[in-house]
Amino acid sequence: MNILGRVAVFPTIPQRISRLYEVAYNLWWSWHSEAQQLYADLDPVLWDRVNHNPVRQLAEVAPKRLQTVAEDAGYTARYDTILARFDRYMHPDCPTWFRTTYGDLASKNIAYFSAEFGLHESLPIYSGGLGVLAGDHIKEASDLGLPFIGIGFLYPQGYFTQRITRDGSQEAFYEKVEFSDVPATAATRPDGKEVLIGVELPGRQVYAKVWKVQIGRNPLYLLDTDVPGNAPADRELSARLYGGDHNLRISQEIILGIGGLRALRALGIDFSIIHLNDSHPVFAVLERTRELVALGLPWATANEVVRASTIFTTHTPVPAGNEIFNYDLIDTYFGNYWGQLGLNREEFHSLARQDQPWGSAFSMTVLALRFSSMHNGVSRLHGAVARKMWQFLWPGVNAEDVPITHVTNGVHTGTWLALELRELYDRYLPKDWEETMDDEAQWRAVERIPDAELWAAHNARKAKMIAYAEKVVRAQRLRLGEGPAAIRAVDSLLDPNAFTIGFARRFATYKRATLLLRDLERVVRLFGSPDRPVQIIYAGKAHPADDPGKSLIQAIYTASRSPQFLGRIVFLENYDMSMARHLVSGCDLWLNNPIRPYEASGTSGEKASLNGLPNCSILDGWWAEGYQPGNGWAIGEEREYQDVETQNAADADALYTVLEQDILPTFFERGDDGLPHRWLAIMKEAIRTCAPRFSMRRQVKDYTNLLYVPTIRRSSDFAGQDHQAAAELSAWKARVYRAWPSVQIAVQGPQRKQYAIGDALEVSARVGLGEMQPNDVLIELVGGDDQNGEVKELGSVPLTAQAQQDGFYEYRGTLKIAQGGSLVYGVRVVPAHRDLANKYELGLVRWA
Repeated sequence: MNILGRVAVFPTIPQRISRLYEVAYNLWWSWHSEAQQLYADLDPVLWDRVNHNPVRQLAEVAPKRLQTVAEDAGYTARYDTILARFDRYMHPDCPTWFRTTYGDLASKNIAYFSAEFGLHESLPIYSGGLGVLAGDHIKEASDLGLPFIGIGFLYPQGYFTQRITRDGSQEAFYEKVEFSDVPATAATRPDGKEVLIGVELPGRQVYAKVWKVQIGRNPLYLLDTDVPGNAPADRELSARLYGGDHNLRISQEIILGIGGLRALRALGIDFSIIHLNDSHPVFAVLERTRELVALGLPWATANEVVRASTIFTTHTPVPAGNEIFNYDLIDTYFGNYWGQLGLNREEFHSLARQDQPWGSAFSMTVLALRFSSMHNGVSRLHGAVARKMWQFLWPGVNAEDVPITHVTNGVHTGTWLALELRELYDRYLPKDWEETMDDEAQWRAVERIPDAELWAAHNARKAKMIAYAEKVVRAQRLRLGEGPAAIRAVDSLLDPNAFTIGFARRFATYKRATLLLRDLERVVRLFGSPDRPVQIIYAGKAHPADDPGKSLIQAIYTASRSPQFLGRIVFLENYDMSMARHLVSGCDLWLNNPIRPYEASGTSGEKASLNGLPNCSILDGWWAEGYQPGNGWAIGEEREYQDVETQNAADADALYTVLEQDILPTFFERGDDGLPHRWLAIMKEAIRTCAPRFSMRRQVKDYTNLLYVPTIRRSSDFAGQDHQAAAELSAWKARVYRAWPSVQIAVQGPQRKQYAIGDALEVSARVGLGEMQPNDVLIELVGGDDQNGEVKELGSVPLTAQAQQDGFYEYRGTLKIAQGGSLVYGVRVVPAHRDLANKYELGLVRWA
């Protein structure tokens, strides 16, 4: 058959339960287990087979079964309760946090661009942490009532399906996602017509259809180039996530950024600000600038308008993770574009220039940093690393003053909290605990949970996880054609009484998946004790082009099939969100051992803590903030090593030691009632200290308070009065850049003098500003703590102008001394303007 199309055919749903269809097309169900249960109860076996996808469930369930549940009083009572809850949630007048806190901004849409969204296992358009974070973000934005719109790709082949061969090699298979089988509908214009947008690529126009996925209150628009009219190769452009060469990658990123913005325009959707989730969609800022230039704005003014309304989140401290393109490729794809911005070739290249050992190149991260006024890393440590990493863009600014802040990642509670733990929290936490998830005080109530109840809930999750893991292993062995004995052995593969470690994440080399296996003799002793049995479950995918990562998987799988580790080391193939939910709620300990500081944040450990699993981790990413004695364990020390091999040896030894001397004795210690009371105290502390601080609710509130709202307000100022504020700022910047070389400053103050705490240090300064005026600059007296040659800034006070003489301005200032030690001071000049996002925006600093 020449297939012309594919549609979903649904049986006639009885009127009594007809709204099951409506809810299936809103992923609200994906974080409400009681809603999922409505679909699962239609046919539990089918529910597993369709990968928990309610759209397919409704399409394939027997019509007779639908009629049966429609006449079941218990089922319809649950249906009514859940639909009432859904309607309350979706009501336009629902008093959400954002509406209550920022009611005047309810119409100021936030456009959130991301290359991937991890929403649910039935929609495989994510590869790992970045996508799952984006999915959690849009869900929490819905919960809090933010005016939030997502833009991404609906990859027809998604991310790859992982299969492990007999020798442990990873194979990647791509299965086409049928859009008729997923909760996505064709996006339409205000006039009802489906949206098809076009983007120029070298020598042709490429078209993309726009799909809509409803995430609670918020829409997510996804692009798909597999449409008639495109050449066969172009129909494959958006087929796979993170595949292909640089030509494919830049094509995808042009479609995501430029095409994504055009999709919003075609849909008639206005927005106030753009949030770039990593640099993949950064070309959206060029398209916004092009639009403004086409309206008649000068390049410099348009640039200020776009910067004022753009936020950029960087996600990787690994240089290789920040994409760059050579200039020949940029010329090929943008040769007809930069003229529309009013720029020539060199000016366009300079927008994103980053010097490399082999020459300069076009950096997507540099472009994102230069076209945004707010920038952030995803943990406190990552923010510090990012400031050093990108300091060269602000050459006159100390690393700690580089204007890159941080918002530490969190996890969406509704998505990741196991039902057994939720029932405990419902009983012992305040009634509205989910609405105030980020309130740390309410989590003290966790201490009231009886040890016996917490232990019973955990063991119930562990039993489900073991059954799930054995099901995965059994399916793999059947696929590999193993014999009956190997299949039967799966039934007792994992020991429910053994201490179970979980390690599941992307298999990149810096995450050091094999660190625990470094000293096999020690591992044999650790895992082989009959009194303290230990087992570890691994899961994760390596990028198909990452041969070192795939080698790590092969090494672990090979060890798992060796006689000495059979049943003690298990590797589960094809890691996805469903598997993650089982592991982060069913293991006893969550392990993470990256090379510090390469883990920007990490969120799997946050999910584990939410479910009562203590973490044992390197003090990197979120755990550098989350760890405190009593809520888990730290591996190694916060220091630098002479080389990676030395660090690996030190960290492995530290891991073995903490397992042998602390973790295992604590877990296996039992009271007279058979309960591990000391271990349960650590579980409770992990929940109490981590659940509120590392919730997505706290994260999205932080983004809103620290980044979104200030950017919305600033953007409104720049868009008003025919962009007058942007024009004035761009002209002011040009004047400051011209005048800066002529700035002179000479200071008179104490050289060596003894002070007491509370004394005042006084200085005077003589400043030449060239064509600038005193209101164009800020002159500060800065105090610092000298720690063995490294100066930590303690604070600053502005100097005030006293007089003008011979073209110079006289300034004076006083710094009150608040602490003892070796105090140093200096005086600096920085540009100052009311419309700057921060005082270091221009990267200009002149020290006396």
